[in-house]
Amino acid sequence: MRVHCQYSGTGEGRPPTARLAVLLLALLPLFEDVARARERFTRLKSDEQMIFFPALCQRVAGKAEWRVEIRGCVFEPEKRSFLVAALLESLELKHVKLTVAEQAILEERVRLFLVDHERGRRIFVRIGETVSDVGKSKADGTFAGAIVLPDGDFTRLRATDENGNWRVRFAAELPPLDTRGFAGETIVANDAGVSVISDIDDTIKVTQVTDRQAMSRNTFLRPFEPVPEMAAFYRRLARSNHAVFHYISASPWQLYAPLSEFIRSNGFPTGNFALKEFQWKDRTFLSLFANPEKYKRGIIEPLLKRFPKRRFICIGDSGERDPEIYAVLARQHAGQIARIYIRDVTGEPEGAERYAKTFGGLPKELWQVFKSPDELKPFVDNTPALP
Repeated sequence: MRVHCQYSGTGEGRPPTARLAVLLLALLPLFEDVARARERFTRLKSDEQMIFFPALCQRVAGKAEWRVEIRGCVFEPEKRSFLVAALLESLELKHVKLTVAEQAILEERVRLFLVDHERGRRIFVRIGETVSDVGKSKADGTFAGAIVLPDGDFTRLRATDENGNWRVRFAAELPPLDTRGFAGETIVANDAGVSVISDIDDTIKVTQVTDRQAMSRNTFLRPFEPVPEMAAFYRRLARSNHAVFHYISASPWQLYAPLSEFIRSNGFPTGNFALKEFQWKDRTFLSLFANPEKYKRGIIEPLLKRFPKRRFICIGDSGERDPEIYAVLARQHAGQIARIYIRDVTGEPEGAERYAKTFGGLPKELWQVFKSPDELKPFVDNTPALP
């Protein structure tokens, strides 16, 4: 094969060996890309970090295979103090006198919003002995992909959690000299069974969304506080129904790390998360918690369509629009919604006009308003456990 190289100016007088050297230099980045592709490593700089978000694993229709979702984010922590001050001002906390403990929590959580998202990082994940390419990170640092496991590999690699449900664990494949570890897991959901759709703020975690100042303090200044007895109730649902849990909130993804630790440390069943995508840019910061109706329906409806044979228990609170959201879904997806439980945080009894209007025409045994989970009617489904 003959290669023609055209040069302008002084390049035309170069000898063939010099021109070949220039050509090789021009092609060097291509060679490096090919070499890196063959390495199949997730290459991160020393100051870059990665986090995996829990997603779902589901059997592929009509095949002896399972589709394992992989989702996460690559980012670099931001350390510039003037950005922290700007965010504090947007939270209306700049002039609040803080205790030493509050200051420490605040700095930790605020910095979660001030990361530099890293784009273009190719992500390789190891499940068992297999390393798979799940794509590149986008402009906001997030990545999403899927790995297909044959039935035999799935059976061998699945692990059982404390409630008898299945998990598939994986980890980022890093170069040999990178001793860090970034691990994640997917939640196995069979075609049939029970799923619990749970709000977070004021349903299982005390946030006080209806009080702006209290919400700021509970979100950014204080350790997350669980709603009493809700973890025990969720564990009963998990054991009696082998339920899969879906935690859905209008809180931003930046709070995933402390929220997942809250779930773990307070004994709530593990589950996949759906949180709002958000980038801090201006003074409208706290508006991200407002009007979650459209956002939550946009998350829940695809889940109902994806699992038409599963039965869903929807749990929320009266401080936002959870009753209205769940009632609409119950009418549109009759038979899939098995129970609706609403925690009363607004002082509205079950006979209030709001609930008469919201749940009008729906069977009374379908929904219940409660102050303590001890009041809730048990729900036990006889769907067999996962295979």
